[in-house]
Amino acid sequence: MPLPATSALDAPLAGVVAVVGCDGSGKTTLAADLVAALRDHGAVERRYMGLISGEMGDKIKLLPFIGVRLERHLAAKARRAQDMQKKLPGTFTAIVMYLLSVWRVAKVRRLIRLSKSGMVVIAERYPQSEIPGFHFDGPGLTTDRTSNWLVRKLALREQKLYDWMAEQRPALVIRLNVDADTAFARKPDHPLAELREKTETMPRIKYHGAAVHEIDSRLPYPQMLEAALQAATAVVAASNLLVR
Repeated sequence: MPLPATSALDAPLAGVVAVVGCDGSGKTTLAADLVAALRDHGAVERRYMGLISGEMGDKIKLLPFIGVRLERHLAAKARRAQDMQKKLPGTFTAIVMYLLSVWRVAKVRRLIRLSKSGMVVIAERYPQSEIPGFHFDGPGLTTDRTSNWLVRKLALREQKLYDWMAEQRPALVIRLNVDADTAFARKPDHPLAELREKTETMPRIKYHGAAVHEIDSRLPYPQMLEAALQAATAVVAASNLLVR
């Protein structure tokens, strides 16, 4: 996939605020509430930058007869493929994972267009190229997980996709920090070991030098929202996108 030439010195995407964090940190709720609050000042849109959302899983569960079982099966398959300690299950799965990353590139392209149009965008999750693993919004394939020549080639191509996406820095990253036990209490359907890995890994991601605003998501929610809204409003207002 041909990608536009970019430079690490390119300016961040005006008006784009990314909300990131482990499952159970409150990303979805906060992103929705930021959109509602900022909408009073101008055009704003929420974009989900992950691959498969919890909302999508909830819709699958509603399918007659097979919904719940299908959602569990797909979730188990996704966790198996995303486990960076295991070899990839096969060439077909690797191709699917690569195509998912291509789909994510399309999402970033759309985000860029919205930014250039003057839209304020609240992005839930954001791709990065520093740490592999779809769990962390990084590349799903790595060359050291397989000896298959085709999968290795796909992994190298996918890394380039994520390098490009990471260069499209948001104007602000709001990172919601949470401990594994709290996340598990909020998301008991997620494996505790997976949540521990996420809570340890997410704070290490630099998002290609983007401005990062840290928030403790164990705070009472009104305090979280107020802190996030102040940070987002200041950054977006500096881009002259909000109507005062």
